[in-house]
Amino acid sequence: MGFSQQANQLMKAAIMILFTTRAFGLFAAISTVMIWAAFMLITRSAVQSNFTVEEILVLRLIPGVIVMIPVMWKLGVMPIGQSWPRAIILMIGASAVFPYIVSSGLAYAPASDGGALAPGMLPFWTALAAYALAGEVPGPRRRFGLSMILVGAVIVSLWPILSGVRDDAWKGHLMFLIGSGLWAVYSVIFRQSGLTPLHGLVIGLFWGGLIVTPLLLVSGNVSFTEANWGDIAVMIVIQSFVIGIMAMVLFSYAVRLLGAAESAAFGALTPILVLLGGVLFLGESVTYLKIFGIILVAVGVFLASGITRKYSPQPKS
Repeated sequence: MGFSQQANQLMKAAIMILFTTRAFGLFAAISTVMIWAAFMLITRSAVQSNFTVEEILVLRLIPGVIVMIPVMWKLGVMPIGQSWPRAIILMIGASAVFPYIVSSGLAYAPASDGGALAPGMLPFWTALAAYALAGEVPGPRRRFGLSMILVGAVIVSLWPILSGVRDDAWKGHLMFLIGSGLWAVYSVIFRQSGLTPLHGLVIGLFWGGLIVTPLLLVSGNVSFTEANWGDIAVMIVIQSFVIGIMAMVLFSYAVRLLGAAESAAFGALTPILVLLGGVLFLGESVTYLKIFGIILVAVGVFLASGITRKYSPQPKS
């Protein structure tokens, strides 16, 4: 009787550990997509009010470099074993190029458009980059999901024209697509590099801070004349610590605890969250056509993640 009770207690403890582990993985995945959505919304609001794109990127890079100096010292900041083109992409791609292009797009187009065309299009561009750089061919379910993403993105891009709106939104759409495509190339090269997410983060921060920050400072667009110290402090916390560092750490935990497919599937929430946030917090107007396009992108992201294949029933022998 004592042995049976002990076994039951051990089983309950094991179940509790598994539940806690999965619960933390789910928390990390949901927190990550919320941070991604917040990046689109907060950056759109900032570039429309009291910050330039260059100022936001400076506040993202310099504090992150300072905080991560001990980790840089421990892990190193050189992408050893990489060709120069690949090394340059690893050094400045994720930390500077992608945030700068997407943030520039948010100066022209609504955040809800950016949610569909930047993180939403990422699986599509990643599949193309994986095919071009590694010869990977997605399966039928993923190809169907990628097709939905492409159709949804086309609808989101065309909705201002079809609704008779004439502005510079197309410039933002183009920047979203370019930024997403460059991030996809970076992600494939990063996966092939063998670097850990933390090591990739500090490499990007160091070289982004060293190479890109001086270029931003001499651009003439970094003066902070429109922002007070409180605004600057809040932007440092959000852009550098939460978006730049915490999102990477949380996503790494999510992948470790849930697996890559399930973690990537949560990315389907990003276009939806940005759409809702754009309407509720930024007062963005949407049409039914635009909503339909964003939903297509979100469903496509879910299917392209490969999670349906992961949980598909096994054929009986």
